[in-house]
Amino acid sequence: MAIDSLPRTSPPDTFPAPAAAGMTLRAKLILMVLCAAQFIVALDFSILNVALPVLGDDLGMSQADLQWAVTAFALPSGGFLLFFGRIADLYGRRRLFLSGLALFTVASVLATLAWDPASFLAGRALQGLGAAVIVPTGMSLLTTTFAEGPQRERALGISGTLMSLGFTIGMVLGGVMTDSLGWRSTMGVLAVAGAGVLLAAPGLLTESRRAERPRLDVPGAVTVTGGLLALIYALSTAAQRGFGGPDVIVTLGAGVLLLVAFAVVESRAAEPLVSLPMLRRPTVAWGNLAGLVTFAMMTTVVFLLTLYLQEVLELSPVRTGLVFGVQGVLAALAGMTAPRVIARFGARNTLVAGMLTQAVFTAALLGLGVDSGAWLALTAVSLGCVGHLWAIVAYGVTATSGLPDGEQGLATGLVTSSQQVGITIGIPLLSALASADIAARREGGAGFAAATLGGIKLGLGVDAAIVAVVAVLVAVGLRRARATRP
Repeated sequence: MAIDSLPRTSPPDTFPAPAAAGMTLRAKLILMVLCAAQFIVALDFSILNVALPVLGDDLGMSQADLQWAVTAFALPSGGFLLFFGRIADLYGRRRLFLSGLALFTVASVLATLAWDPASFLAGRALQGLGAAVIVPTGMSLLTTTFAEGPQRERALGISGTLMSLGFTIGMVLGGVMTDSLGWRSTMGVLAVAGAGVLLAAPGLLTESRRAERPRLDVPGAVTVTGGLLALIYALSTAAQRGFGGPDVIVTLGAGVLLLVAFAVVESRAAEPLVSLPMLRRPTVAWGNLAGLVTFAMMTTVVFLLTLYLQEVLELSPVRTGLVFGVQGVLAALAGMTAPRVIARFGARNTLVAGMLTQAVFTAALLGLGVDSGAWLALTAVSLGCVGHLWAIVAYGVTATSGLPDGEQGLATGLVTSSQQVGITIGIPLLSALASADIAARREGGAGFAAATLGGIKLGLGVDAAIVAVVAVLVAVGLRRARATRP
């Protein structure tokens, strides 16, 4: 049955039939709606970054408190992903998706109209909670709507491209809008975009949920959500104050202990939130590890390069935006070609090749200089992003292939958790490392530009090494799994 012929609401115990090999007009519209929602969330991760100093002056927030403008969004958006992914499986993906969009849109209005720090941070936290609903439910709707194979690979390619573009465009758009319209416009555009998607979605999306309704794994939900919240808080705070603070040490330890407790709870639960047998599937485990690393490390490259271009080379926001604009064009092309590359070489080979390409061109950035390097930055980050987009699409295909529709919510919850946690932890982790190195170099007598460049290079070198090592591990792990498959 084609998507055009689907009823607007499916029976509660069924799933929408997969679309035919060629996408119909209705299928394309559904894909546009789902990808637009993912794009808006990715945009929200970065659009406020360059507006923070202006925002702080306007609302009376101290420099030390500005980190909460980012952390207030990151905590709920990363912490509640798995929980809402399972809730959607049980009570309806369409219903939760629309609820998440409504919450995100209202929260964006609150953040736009904020009259003091408390109201602004409340809006940001509610935006994050809405994002935690939108992302897993949107991905579940995508993978249950589009049939496994070329059609789903194409849909995942477009979705992954727009998520990566959203983060990049957010940094450029945020600077332009703040300079011309003020910081409130960065939140206002999210409200307008969210309202647009919310108006279009109900007439296109069909309901889907699991046929049976097992009990919600409350202990698992509490431990995994608490663990992710504590971990994200610790890393975000460490980026500002270092890893030596008592609150960082305590919350980091609590996060690790809660995630260990989560694993114990899931191994004993009759109806677990996360199926450990699923996590033992090599494609799911290695695919999600690759996704987490490729997202974490590429967003870190963009962050460190922004620091380099503006702080070391002293380029204007507009010229900095041009660098990432070229990256955005190549990212779009890479996302469109990724399904063909996967069809030709396979998801595993594409995933490994994409990660290694990302690692090589990140390492090339070690050639940046104090007086010149803009062209190297433009070339390396753009070509590295081609590999990054191939890896994004390939890991999504790898981690969701071969699973029944009833497990797609869980599988896509893991995929989107990898994306969101990766975006959340990469920047604070390596920026904390870079900041510590910059401070040490300044104490040693180095000038501002030289010290900053040294810290950035350290962060980039560690970034490239992590991607390369994980790429090799993924290649070996997936090859062994294929060799032992009966």
